[in-house]
Amino acid sequence: MNRTELKAAAKQQIKGKIGILFVITLIIGAISGLANLILSFVPMGGLVATVIITPAFALSIARIYLSLTTGATPVVKDAFNGFDDFWSAFKVTFLVGIYTFLWSLLFVIPGIVKAYSYSMATYILAENKGKSARECIAESKDMTNGHKMDLFVLSLSFIGWILLCTITFGIAYIWVGPYMQTTFANAYKALKPAQTVEATPVDVVE
Repeated sequence: MNRTELKAAAKQQIKGKIGILFVITLIIGAISGLANLILSFVPMGGLVATVIITPAFALSIARIYLSLTTGATPVVKDAFNGFDDFWSAFKVTFLVGIYTFLWSLLFVIPGIVKAYSYSMATYILAENKGKSARECIAESKDMTNGHKMDLFVLSLSFIGWILLCTITFGIAYIWVGPYMQTTFANAYKALKPAQTVEATPVDVVE
């Protein structure tokens, strides 16, 4: 997994698409915020809104950025395509959250390590609608085996960009957000096991 190549590819893949990605981000943010506001008057309402909406939107985002790696241009309705596999998205998010929390109880470092271990689960679901949460998590663990430090270093490589977002009061995130998301989608593609294609039997003429 070559960090420089992943980031260079991401810059090309988001070129000319920042506008639509910004609109999609605004829509997701606005709906999430509105849901939290409406349900905030109900006990535990904000938590309920987060639990219901966040997993499906996370799946939508994973699908959008995976599509960018293939050269596709997203459209506004893609913001909602994660809701067609809502239950699977919920289970993946819930189990990843629980497992990461439990590992974090052993100290911070194990929790961080496991967070990277499970980090590909949503991408796996994005490409395999309806796959069980346990399968997605197990495959993510296999994919990231021996690469968790690579993913950690990849994350650290964005610290300068994140600081830029801070000093520009978030304005730079309009470009930095898609850049980071696409880079990690590329990382998933780089770690994804190669598909084995069975050869079609050929009749041999003697």
